[in-house]
Amino acid sequence: MTGLLVRLADPADFPAIARLTVAAYEADGQLKGEHGYGAVLADVSTRAAEGAVLVAVDEATGAVLGSVTFVLPGTPFAELSGPGEAEFRMLAVDPAAQGRGVGAALVRACVDRATELGCAAVVICVRAGMAVPAHRLYERLGFVRTPEKDWSPVAGVALLGLRLALART
Repeated sequence: MTGLLVRLADPADFPAIARLTVAAYEADGQLKGEHGYGAVLADVSTRAAEGAVLVAVDEATGAVLGSVTFVLPGTPFAELSGPGEAEFRMLAVDPAAQGRGVGAALVRACVDRATELGCAAVVICVRAGMAVPAHRLYERLGFVRTPEKDWSPVAGVALLGLRLALART
């Protein structure tokens, strides 16, 4: 997408990130029956303190179009990364901006960041049954199913592990 800038989120971005993240997860049906996960998604300041919250903005208008949280193993928001692996979580694109390359740009920014840090791979988890476009995005970018990373945070929520091996230079 032209006119898109991905950068580290500024505290002024946090309210828009909170709104769009909750809206994206609700639109995907991922907050049905959840036990407080919407509040976790909306707490951008805590995520930013414990990891790197990246934001995609429209360069012409400054509008926040999407965000993602990048973390390393052993940090509070890391769920499945191990030594040498980076992880991203809470990837969300404003429902009005979906299909414009925002999600792909955010994933590529996480992959670039992991590569710069010398990581061997990027791992993520996706909810089983999640929207097909998200699965296609990850597959197109080279992520492969990694069943040994599958897990369940609460009863009735199955998360599937995906991994992208990074070229080491």
